[in-house]
Amino acid sequence: MIKILVIDDEPAIVNLVQAYLKPEGYEVFTAIDGPSGLKAVRAFKPDLIVLDVMLPGMDGLELLSRLRRESQVYVILLTARTEETDKIVGLSVGADDYVTKPFSPRELVARVKAALRRIQTGSGSGAEGSVLVFRHMRMDLDARQVAVDDQLIDLTTSEFDLLRVLAENRGRVLTREQLLERVWGGSYFGEMRVVDVHLGHVRQKLGNPDFIVTVRGVGYRFDDEPL
Repeated sequence: MIKILVIDDEPAIVNLVQAYLKPEGYEVFTAIDGPSGLKAVRAFKPDLIVLDVMLPGMDGLELLSRLRRESQVYVILLTARTEETDKIVGLSVGADDYVTKPFSPRELVARVKAALRRIQTGSGSGAEGSVLVFRHMRMDLDARQVAVDDQLIDLTTSEFDLLRVLAENRGRVLTREQLLERVWGGSYFGEMRVVDVHLGHVRQKLGNPDFIVTVRGVGYRFDDEPL
């Protein structure tokens, strides 16, 4: 059974999220503050986390920062609608997606389902089990592993999926809108800067900014030479 951890200190939100997720067949765990949330992650090893930014004991951003040192689990951040900084900082420290409060529980469930589909089957158009091989980089799509010059690179789900879409379309410029649709889905209501932040992480982790070229005013292109 797929395990989802909800970390939020507002009982009404926790109960609402549980009420919508459990009928979908998910096993739902909860935590009400930062320290207990981090312990729950280690104890339950969830497939996905719904994480509130404003938490007692340790805020959600600090928890996320600590979490990323040991896990690449998919994280959907809950932020207040007016706190733009929380969204950007959250993405910068490793959130895969965010939903603003107040939110539609149906939208959250849709985001969760889309994320789990990507984790289980991938988001690109390549066949399962295929491998993309370039001069410097190798992507095993089935194992969801990336290696640069034979060194494994640790990517989050969203980072892997963005790189996969670009690599499968090597040499072709893809707009932010196209990347959003192919990775997060056509119903995504977030901001396009989510693409920029995640691709910034990918560039840093790959260790070579030339692999992903920014085409000013248009989008991004993957440029490693195929073998």
